[in-house]
Amino acid sequence: MAAIHLTPDTFRAEILEGRKTALVDFWAAWCGPCKMLAPVIDQISDDLGGSVLVGKINIDEHGGLAEEYGVMSIPTVIAFKDGQESGRVVGLVPRARLEELLK
Repeated sequence: MAAIHLTPDTFRAEILEGRKTALVDFWAAWCGPCKMLAPVIDQISDDLGGSVLVGKINIDEHGGLAEEYGVMSIPTVIAFKDGQESGRVVGLVPRARLEELLK
């Protein structure tokens, strides 16, 4: 199950009001490190999709969400628990570091 592409409406419904732990990748199509991280995000979604919601937000299409969450560099991956930010990493990081956010 690939990561879902989020919009402001689905972000609020799935992440902020949802009951699952979530991992959200803020990215852009022109960003090289974002392209390198994309398969890792999809692998995490495939492996943990039943227990963790994995989503992606294109900052060029939904810059308001990036601004709201203080995303200054991409890729930025933010973990949410019970609708609240529980951790974040900025830049291209190994899968293990992303999985640490979910613990």
